[in-house]
Parts: sequence; structure tokens; C-alpha cells
Amino acid sequence: MARYIFITGGVVSSLGKGLASAALGALLQARGFTVRLRKLDPYLNVDPGTMSPFEHGEVFVTDDGAETDLDLGHYERFTGVSARKTDSVSSGRIYSNVLEKERRGAYLGKTIQVIPHVTNEIKDFLSVGEDEVDFMLCEIGGTVGDIEGLPFFEAIRQFAQERPRGQCVFMHLTLLPYLAASGELKTKPTQHSVKELRSIGLQPDVLVCRSEQPIPEKERAKIALFCNVRPDAVIPAYDLKSIYEAPLAYHRAGLDQAVLDAFQISPAPRPDLTRWEDVMDRLTNAEGVVKVAIVGKYVQLEDAYKSISEALTHGGMANRVRVKTDWVDSEKLEGEGAHLLDGYNGIIVPGGFGERGTEGMVAAAKYAREKKVPYLGICLGMQMAVIEAARNLADMPDAGSEEFDHEAGETRFTPVVYHLKEWVQGNYTVQRKLSDDKGGTMRLGAYTAVLEPGSKISEAYDGALEIEDRHRHRYEVDAKYRKQLEEAGLSFSGMSPDGRLPEAVEYGDHPWFIGVQSHPELKSKPFEPAPLFAGFVRAAMENERLV
Repeated sequence: MARYIFITGGVVSSLGKGLASAALGALLQARGFTVRLRKLDPYLNVDPGTMSPFEHGEVFVTDDGAETDLDLGHYERFTGVSARKTDSVSSGRIYSNVLEKERRGAYLGKTIQVIPHVTNEIKDFLSVGEDEVDFMLCEIGGTVGDIEGLPFFEAIRQFAQERPRGQCVFMHLTLLPYLAASGELKTKPTQHSVKELRSIGLQPDVLVCRSEQPIPEKERAKIALFCNVRPDAVIPAYDLKSIYEAPLAYHRAGLDQAVLDAFQISPAPRPDLTRWEDVMDRLTNAEGVVKVAIVGKYVQLEDAYKSISEALTHGGMANRVRVKTDWVDSEKLEGEGAHLLDGYNGIIVPGGFGERGTEGMVAAAKYAREKKVPYLGICLGMQMAVIEAARNLADMPDAGSEEFDHEAGETRFTPVVYHLKEWVQGNYTVQRKLSDDKGGTMRLGAYTAVLEPGSKISEAYDGALEIEDRHRHRYEVDAKYRKQLEEAGLSFSGMSPDGRLPEAVEYGDHPWFIGVQSHPELKSKPFEPAPLFAGFVRAAMENERLV
């Protein structure tokens, strides 16, 4: 049965609970343990699938089709353990499950209450798959004191009480603010945060203290005394140049040892940190720089493209170069703005929804095609490349997407991209209508693509003729235009196994121009870069030498 580590946060949000959880998972793996990481979010959305990227950052998609918090991306990148639907839950999902059971009469006429019905539902979620791993790391979203999080805190309190002694450990992240006027680190916010936790029955075993300044030993001792934790379980966490330094930094600070001591695992296996030492060597000893433009519509919030940003870093590590990314607002490229892309060694157009900014993406695809600049179009980025080819090469000047017509409420385009109404998932056919609910109704999760032998995308995957990547879209390039577009020069180099859905396009006469309907960035890891991103960075390196 798994041991449980519950990770909570206090003082302020965005302290890096997800990163600390992922780094701890990686350190436990380095000591030979198996791990799984979970996220419990207090918001009332059933999942983040319908949230704006400006509201929540990117939506991370799992192989089995769950739309989840971006922290699950950190978990996968650091541990290599593929997340599942059962690794992410929100208050909305918990309450939805409880109410569905109530409607079915599952509670035998009882009055439905937060305790025990909601807390029991949370505990059931926590225990799924507990016999599969040595450690289950469960991060509670939000900050202690938030009213939305109270059922989760109560549930983990009950959960720990019901388990054998020593099977659950609580780790709490706080902030030590620095007051420049007095030159002091203040411990009082941490004390109050722990006091809040203890008032609801939770005593942290390990404290991770974020700070911009070194934490003196006397302050650590003070925190230990007033927060009732051991001095060696007060772990300093300083700002890092790269998130991939976190496992090594947390190990030097003693986080993994403090957690194992809390479980009374002694003697603990020694960690093998070779993998992370190699990661840092590749990051810090880069042998060159390439400049890449990410042309998107949510560039004001970089977390909207978190996985793409990290996959580019991984692609750079695979080629021992540093990737310098600039975020280019696609709306600024509309009209005559494509010159803003001058000087870049590669261009990426990522996914998105809605018509805003898409003409700038079309302009970016045209610029990359004509100037022979390496191009990677992902999801919407592939669709915009197809629209550009249709307009400027295949004599369809009014080519566009049904998505934009549906948004505008009028027909304006020849729909080379259409609303996907039917596709094959496993052994059955999925059908969708425009009137369906928006949440969870897209083509989601891992799907197979069959690649053309000798194509650039096949070469990027070491000659593979079948690949599997994750999808998140409800609009698709229409295969009925394939012949017309291929005669114009755009090759359909990847298709779904039944041959109905285009999965990849490319230009044979271009140094490196690939569009994919999937999101290959979601499976990229620092020690296992996504092949398309490694290939894209390699092509950008060649372009940099030419320039």
C-alpha cells in the first residue's frame, strides 16, 4: 500500500507547489521508489477544459483524454510517469459525482452534507491505485485559508487518521518575505499559515520555505520552534535559473531526506542523480543559441504555452544549444506585419481557439514557406498552414475554417477546416454535434497517426511509420481537399489509421516545414525530448548557420 505525501501551500499562491511536488517525486525515483502524483483543485469547474488560457494557463491533456491542470505537465516532465484521468480532480467534479449519486438514490434517502459525503468522495479519489506505487504525492491547489479548499483539507485530515500511523506525511510550502527597509526575513506569515493549518487538524511534518534571500540558521530554528517541526525539516527553497535545477537544489537542501525521515525510512537508499546532472550539464554548457518565434494569441501569459516552452528547452538540450524564444502576438502580424519575423531561425504556431489573431498565423505560415524558415504548426498552427496553402497555392482565395463561420454566425469561407462530427476511438465511433456541451467533448487523448515512408515527420521519429500523440481539438482539416492541396505542393504525410483524418502536413521542397494536428509537446521530457521539437531545433540550427 502506498505511503501518502500531501502538499499544501500558504501565505500566497503561485509559490511553486507543483514544481516542488514534481522535484520530490523525481528525488524519490532517484532513490529507487515508484511514485504517482495527483492534483486536487478547489475550483468549481468540472475541469479546466472550458477555462480561458488567460484564466488558468494551458490545459494539459493525458493519454486517456482528461483535460487537467498544467501542474500535471510538471509531474510528467520530472518523473516520466504518464498521468491519467484519476490523477486530477476538482471540487466541481467531486460535487458533480455526489449529486449524480444522490439523483440515483445511492445515499438511501440521507441528507447530503459536506461531511461525510463530499469528504468521502475525495477520499475515494485519493485511494484509487494506491497498491500500484510506493509513494502517492497529492497536491492540494490554492492556499490554506481559502474557503473552497476546506473540504479537501478536512478529507486529507480524515484520510490520515484512518490510515496506519506513519503512512501519511504533510508538506507545507510557505513564503518568507524580505523587508528591504529593515533588512529582515519575516517568519510571521509562515507561523500564521501553519497556525491556520493546525486549526483544521493538520500538522506539517516538512516545511518548504520560499525565499529570495539566504535563510539564516537562527531563522530556521525559530520557524522550527514556533511551527512545531524538526529543524532539519525546515527546507529553504530559493529562486533558480532553471526549473530543472529543482531536483538537485532540493536534494542539497535535504528535502527528500526530511520526507523519508518523517516516514522513518532508515537507512534510506542512496539517490542516483546522474540523470539530473546530465540535464543540468546540457542546460548550462550549451554550444550555441537559436532564436525561435512563437506566434500565438495568448502570448501575454506564457503559462498558456507552458508545454511548448518546455519542449523547446528539451529540444535545445538534445542538440546542446540554448533556445531563445520570443513571444509574438499573432494580431501584430496581420496586414503587413510579417517583417516582425525577420531574423528568427524558426517559427512555431501553437494551438488555440477562435478567429482572433488567426490571419496573423496565416501570415506566419506564408512567411515561413516563402523564406524557407523552419516551421512547426501545432493543432491550429497546422490548420492555418493548410488555409495558407489553399489560398495562395491551390486557387482557393476564400479558404478558411468552419470554426470562424460558426463564431461569426455567417458563411464567409470555403471550409478546408470543418467541425469534426465523427471519429474512431478504440473499437467504437464517437459522434458529436455543434449543439453538444463544450466541456470534454473534443477529440481528446492519445491517437495513432500513420506516416508516409520517407517523409520529414517520419525521419523526425527515426523512421517510424506509426506514432501516437495526444490531441485536443474539435475542428479538423477536410481530407476531401487533399488531392487539390497535394497537387499544389502540400503533402499530407500523416493520416489517421482509417485514412479519414489528416494528422500531419509538410512541404517536400522546404528545408523543414511540418504541421501536426496533435500536441507532441505534451509528451516531451528533459531526458526524452519530443522528436518533432528536437528535429525542429536541429533545423533551426541549420538555418542559423545559413543566416
